Amino acid sequence: MVAISLIVAIGAQNAYILKLGLLKQHVLKAVLICIFFDIFLISLGVYGLGFFIQGNQLLINSIAIFGMLFLSFYAFSCFKSALTNNSLKIDDNVKTNPLKEVISLLLVFTLLNPHTYLDTVLLIGGIGANIEDDLKPYFLLGTVLASTSWFFTLGFGARVLIPLFKKPITWKILDIFIGILMLFIAYSLHNLIK
Repeated sequence: MVAISLIVAIGAQNAYILKLGLLKQHVLKAVLICIFFDIFLISLGVYGLGFFIQGNQLLINSIAIFGMLFLSFYAFSCFKSALTNNSLKIDDNVKTNPLKEVISLLLVFTLLNPHTYLDTVLLIGGIGANIEDDLKPYFLLGTVLASTSWFFTLGFGARVLIPLFKKPITWKILDIFIGILMLFIAYSLHNLIK
């Protein structure tokens, strides 16, 4: 639930994967790059960052409070976005972008986006770092499955969504759904605070 609610949030990276899927351009490579970086960054949070925050209740409280505020803000951003009339503009005559350009843009959207680190290393990784050591691999496996499922669904499922995402109501429903999930996860973080 934690991983999928944060990974599903439509940001620059996901919007780019959606666009590549709709245009049927380098989808598999793009999806695999996103999954790799999710696994790497979440693992860093669960095992690397976890070493520093485990047992440090002040830091855990700070991360939880920051997470609650960030997720609440993001939820209200989604609700605000739902009030706008966004729709997807698709030009069927677009030329295929070179693979080098696609990978470069994807790396920029992934590695130069502070939300990537907030979501994967701090929020998801921080939650995973506080799980008992013998359960961490299962938590990590769950996040990997969530990431893999999401990116494959987004990239390859985009083709069937072309008619839907031309309608603003689809974006509204997606934004509202993501906003509700964000508020649910923000509320659940209060259990970490002692």
